[in-house]
Amino acid sequence: MTAPPDDCLARNEWICGAYLSTRRQILLDAVVQHLQLTVVAVLLGLVVAVPLAVLARRWGWAAGPVLAVTTVLYTVPSLAMFSLLLPVYGLSAALVVAGLVLYSLTLLVRNVLAGLRAVPEETRQAARGLGYGPVRLLLTVELPLAVPAAMAGLRIATVSAVSLVTVGAIVGFGGLGNLIYAGMNTYFKAQVLTASVLCVVIAVAADLLLLGLQWLITPWTRGSRG
Repeated sequence: MTAPPDDCLARNEWICGAYLSTRRQILLDAVVQHLQLTVVAVLLGLVVAVPLAVLARRWGWAAGPVLAVTTVLYTVPSLAMFSLLLPVYGLSAALVVAGLVLYSLTLLVRNVLAGLRAVPEETRQAARGLGYGPVRLLLTVELPLAVPAAMAGLRIATVSAVSLVTVGAIVGFGGLGNLIYAGMNTYFKAQVLTASVLCVVIAVAADLLLLGLQWLITPWTRGSRG
């Protein structure tokens, strides 16, 4: 006789292959939403952070206020942040994205600014001597040389965003966080563990992807090999 199937779902076990096979589409949808929220938030954060860092570099007096404001934003608890943004965005994915963008600014602005400040002054002078104007100097000399520091901030901001997306479950847009919160409310062990592990996998994969991208676009930082 054939043995009855091992029903780990009925026993509510932490590790359950049946959960993966029966909830495949639910997991896929949650992963896609998680990735979408993370990518959009980080890209928008970068779009905002780079001009702020450039302005802070150009006008030194602006660096203090810019860094202070972005740091204060980062200290606001996530629940409070979403509550403050609720009247503006309502219960929507935009609410989660806006919160993540604000959180990313302190990491991105600080690192982009550090990269710009690290560009040697003699390099700037040499470029000016070759006829480089301010815009060309920024785009072809300063920003490329600031990439290593900027990428360090981008990696941290991305991993942080992957984590913070889960908090969006309180408004129904938390990606894998929706499954984690629902599983915790019903003590559905397999769902909580699976969604949590997938969050970790996404964070590690994103960090490795950005590390590889940094290696590709910054060949001058690679150590010489004997």
